[in-house]
Amino acid sequence: MDRLTAVVLATRQPASTFEYVSEPRTSYREPTVAIIGAGFGGLGMAMTLKRAGFGNFTVFERGTDLGGVWRENTYPGAACDVPSPLYSYSFAPNRTWPRRYSEQPDILAYLRRVATEHGVLDRVRFGTEVTGAEFDEDSRRWRVETARGDTFEADVLIPAVGQLSRPALPDIPGAETFTGAAFHSATWNHDVDLTGKRIAVIGTGASAIQFVPRIQPKAGRLTVFQRSAPYVVPKADRAYTRWHHRVYQALPLTQLAGRFGTWSLGEFLTAALTSAQPLGKLVELLFKYQLRRQIRDKRLREKLTPDYPIGCKRLLFSNDWYPALEQSNVDVVTDRITGITPNGVRTEQGEHEVDVIIYGTGFKATEFLAPMRIRGLDGHELAKDWAEGAHAYLGISVPNYPNMFLIYGPNTNLGGNSIIYMMEHQARYILQVLRSGMSCVDVKPEVAATFDEEVQRRLAHSVWSGCSSWYREANGRVSTNWPGLVWEYHKRTAKPDLGAYQEVA
Repeated sequence: MDRLTAVVLATRQPASTFEYVSEPRTSYREPTVAIIGAGFGGLGMAMTLKRAGFGNFTVFERGTDLGGVWRENTYPGAACDVPSPLYSYSFAPNRTWPRRYSEQPDILAYLRRVATEHGVLDRVRFGTEVTGAEFDEDSRRWRVETARGDTFEADVLIPAVGQLSRPALPDIPGAETFTGAAFHSATWNHDVDLTGKRIAVIGTGASAIQFVPRIQPKAGRLTVFQRSAPYVVPKADRAYTRWHHRVYQALPLTQLAGRFGTWSLGEFLTAALTSAQPLGKLVELLFKYQLRRQIRDKRLREKLTPDYPIGCKRLLFSNDWYPALEQSNVDVVTDRITGITPNGVRTEQGEHEVDVIIYGTGFKATEFLAPMRIRGLDGHELAKDWAEGAHAYLGISVPNYPNMFLIYGPNTNLGGNSIIYMMEHQARYILQVLRSGMSCVDVKPEVAATFDEEVQRRLAHSVWSGCSSWYREANGRVSTNWPGLVWEYHKRTAKPDLGAYQEVA
């Protein structure tokens, strides 16, 4: 197989490439599996198990519906910044996406449909928040604890809660004294009528650049408080027509070709952030072109020009962010916020009276698995073991936590490609370990330590080490992102090295 063919198959991953799906399992008792989270990661793991013939698994979901971030984030304009042909399961392509970059309702509808078609919805316990899990060394099983006080036992624990599941609210003095409506973009209050209101938006990240253009036309006054300017490049979006849908259904390879093209572009972008940073200059030229073309006011352009290397913080995609900021009812404030008063937001230059405050301040991405309390061998607690930063072998296995496997764990986030691709590889890897014949496995500490040293050494030379962002811990450790190409992760997780694990007696 030549490299190009291998890459195309890697982006496609149809059932036929997962040869282990139809292989007979080794003769041992089928493990019971507890999956935490019913988003793309958890449901993807459930469908992988189901397709492989496993039947003893349960998905625990704290919400009353599936979807994860795509259930929670219902703010105006919520959409994915990865094209839908790639931001979807390889084994469940959707030939009728309404847009190239689909919005939240369509992504959630896709996830519901696929989960229904693959028969995993009846395995989900909705409204069941997992608060902790403890490994019992005598029975070699996990005891899962819920907020209702119930407990469940399972041989295998698979947390799939993601990195963007807990909204981050800034610690601003006086926030509790504000008398108007205030909410985070991830918990949007649709009961608040924004028409004619004076609105403060705190934060200019990936969510803000989507909802600000949607609420700007109805706002009386919109004040955007920016701590640091993001790099925003054009979003090559378009509505798919009936013709597109017909072609994709008649000739599936055309959609596969688009998926491969997007994947390849993502690899280019990833290289520009890691091993080939000079390539980032090309992306920076695209940013400068868009900024100059869409912002005529020189002073505003200066405010919107970042002072850090491109890619150090999340690169954003939008065609209407800059035009929205140039409207007459919008102000961009770069003064440092010093507090919130009953009537508005106070900065170093004075107070801005507003009726509504919307926090577009992102998520607690580095607080992996919090606030769950996870306890492993010999009194180990995950929160303590990760006090200096989360780490896991291949982002999947943590020493002293036998038969616990993570989906979207530490150092598996991407700066320029689809996380669904990574999740599928993690699910495939976990399935192969479960089918290995080893009944209770723990990654060897020295193997995990060597892997972590390699990852951190490589990340130290990446663009993400050059500024403060949600990719980094307070101590500077990058605990979220993968240091290489997605193709490398594909190769390293294609077949588990069982020598990296030891059987727990």
